[in-house]
Amino acid sequence: MAISPFESAIYRELLRDNEIGQLFTDTAEIVAWQHAEGALARAQGELGIIPEKSAAAIAKACGKTRIDPASLADGSGRDGIPIPALIAELRKAIGNDEHAGYLHFGATTQDIMDTGLVLRLRAVCAIVEARLKLALNVLADLADAHAELPMAARTRRQPATPTSFGAVAAAWGRPLLAALESLEQLRPRLLRVSLYGAAGNSAALGPKASELRAAVAAELKLEADDACWHSDRAALAEFAAWLTRICGALAKIAEDCLFMAVPEVGEIKLGGGGGSSTLPHKQNPVQAETILGLFDLAAALDAAMTRALLHRQQRDGAAWLLEWHALPQICAATGRAMQLAIALLTRIEVDPERMRANLEGRHGLVYAEAIAFCLAQEMPRSGAQDLVREICGNAVLQDRHIVELATERFPEIDWQTVADPVTRIGDAPAQARGFATNVRSL
Repeated sequence: MAISPFESAIYRELLRDNEIGQLFTDTAEIVAWQHAEGALARAQGELGIIPEKSAAAIAKACGKTRIDPASLADGSGRDGIPIPALIAELRKAIGNDEHAGYLHFGATTQDIMDTGLVLRLRAVCAIVEARLKLALNVLADLADAHAELPMAARTRRQPATPTSFGAVAAAWGRPLLAALESLEQLRPRLLRVSLYGAAGNSAALGPKASELRAAVAAELKLEADDACWHSDRAALAEFAAWLTRICGALAKIAEDCLFMAVPEVGEIKLGGGGGSSTLPHKQNPVQAETILGLFDLAAALDAAMTRALLHRQQRDGAAWLLEWHALPQICAATGRAMQLAIALLTRIEVDPERMRANLEGRHGLVYAEAIAFCLAQEMPRSGAQDLVREICGNAVLQDRHIVELATERFPEIDWQTVADPVTRIGDAPAQARGFATNVRSL
């Protein structure tokens, strides 16, 4: 196995997200660094900080030079960072020593690497946003189509009361809707240029440092402010947590679907199952299981991103290294989980008859609450609850339906109406349709 299964030739069809994976290749990272260096040179040339001819030569080299990632390996191993080796390669490409001397003028390695990172995270945001909208539309269709389809709500792994499958789908989607809505607040905090110099005080950048930051940010279409974030990693940790929250919402969907698709429950069927090496009758729920595994990974790595909030003093190589391991994998795990979840939701087959059978099964105990509230109109509520508790016990002991026993005790009440699942799902249909409306108004 490769050290990272995301990059394994064996597991890539299961785990790899090509769109997001391409953003975290060595080549993509180098190109992002070159964009940052080129934008810095152009802005410095426009502001008169370096000669315009030098700025043009640097920008040209940054835009056209293709650097072999392997050429940076020795330098990274020696320095612990790749930018000095990158600068050496770019200076060779520039050719003119006078022009090359202005490359990376006043910046520090972390400025270039952090700016290159947020350029790629901007693309991650766009990919995740598009997939959130797609997943939400699939869930809105499910919620709307099944707004009034009764099924058993379950609390603490046991049948509770009737609800509707549409309301369940809406509950699956609401955390994703909240994540989509919070993205607009997150983007400005995350997608900021980094340009503060070696110790974060902009000393080597000169008196136009603030103006230069704004110019580079405008060039790269990023935000700019004068607060150095070399050691303030809150926005990166927030982004990691945001992705992990999305992954957790998808894991909730996968877990619920796994339960509902168990043959003994049988309320839905999941397409895209995988085969067994020895059991020909099996269709393993690969998509749902993989989503759960990806969430577990993202959650573990999110803890590492939280740990990496401790960047010591003005810059810290150790905590920074932890980010290099954790953040790309959180992006990859969430991206792949989203692809799998969309495929899973698109292929769900709902079995209304089995949902109704499960409602009536286990002696109809899901109607206990309805019966108790009905009786509470005729007697104190505590007495009604005690009486229904007794009826429930007898239903289990005698293997009879709870409505049958309630009818024997109180024949004057129309228990079939009281225990009609269509009338006992409360505002579940409104919840389902309200969610669908909110999604379609995006």
